[in-house]
Amino acid sequence: MMEVEVDEKDLKSAGAELLKDGRRGLRIRGWEIESRKRSILNSSALQQWEQNLHTSHFPEMIFGESCLILKHLRSGTKIHFNAFDALAGWKQEGLPPVEVPAAAKWKFRSKPFQQVMLDYDYTFTTPYCGSETVELDSDKHGSGEISEGCSSLHWEDCEDQLDVAALTLKEPILFYDEVVLYEDELADNGVSLLTLKVRVMPSSWYLLLRFWLRVDGVLMRLRDTRMHCVFDESTNPVILRERCWREGTFQALSAKGYPTDSASYSDPSIISKRLPVIMHQTQKLIIPGNL
Repeated sequence: MMEVEVDEKDLKSAGAELLKDGRRGLRIRGWEIESRKRSILNSSALQQWEQNLHTSHFPEMIFGESCLILKHLRSGTKIHFNAFDALAGWKQEGLPPVEVPAAAKWKFRSKPFQQVMLDYDYTFTTPYCGSETVELDSDKHGSGEISEGCSSLHWEDCEDQLDVAALTLKEPILFYDEVVLYEDELADNGVSLLTLKVRVMPSSWYLLLRFWLRVDGVLMRLRDTRMHCVFDESTNPVILRERCWREGTFQALSAKGYPTDSASYSDPSIISKRLPVIMHQTQKLIIPGNL
C-alpha cells in the first residue's frame, strides 16, 4: 500500500483538518471523509449475515466492519461503501457460476468423495457501486434522532467525462487510504477481490471501487467504479461517477497472442486494457444544498 506523508502546512492551506479521537480521515470544504479498517467478520456476525442475506455462501475473508464514508455536512448526504451492501448486490444479480475446468473441481471439495455442486456464483461478482443515504440531523429537526432516507438522491446519466488531466496534476495528497471489503482465493484457483482506494487533494476527492476476478485458465472480470467531486463554492456539489465493466476469457486472450499463465495477470491495473469493455456508464449526482 502507498504510504502518504501528509504535511501540516498543506492541510492548513487547504482549510482541512484531520479527524480526532483515533478516526482516520479529514474534514475539508464542507465534507467529512472517513475510512475504517477492521478485522475479519467473526462467526457470530457471519450467522447474522446469513440470516439477513438468505445465503450460507460467503467469501473466505469479509471485512464486514470496514468502510469508507464521504459525508456532505450541510445536506446530510452520505456516500458510503461496505461489504454487506456489496454482497447484497451479488445475491441480487445472481450470475450463473463460472464453469471451472474439471481438473480443478476437486479443489472445491472438502472431502474427496464429495460431489461438487457449484450452483451459485462462487466468484462473488457484484454490480455494487456504493450506497447513499441522507441523514437529517436532529439539531435541525429537533426530533432528537437521525432519520435516514434516500428518496431525494438521483444519479442521472450524463455525457461528462472524468477529468483525468486534473487528477494527474501535482497536488498535495491530504488523505489517502486503501480498504479491502472482501477477498476469496477460489480454493487456490484464482482471486476474487473487492477494494477501495480514496484520495483527497486541496481541489477535490477521488475514489476507485474495484471488483477484480481471475478464475485461472478460464476468465477475468474487472468492474471499476470511479467517483470524483471537485470542491467549489456552489451550494450544490456535483459527484461524477464512472462505471466500467470489462471481461475476457483466457481463451480469447490467447487467440490475440497474449500469455495465458496466471502469473501474467496478477495486477488488474496493468492488464485492464486487454479486457474488452462490456458496460460503460457515466452519471452525476447533484447534491441538494439543504434538504
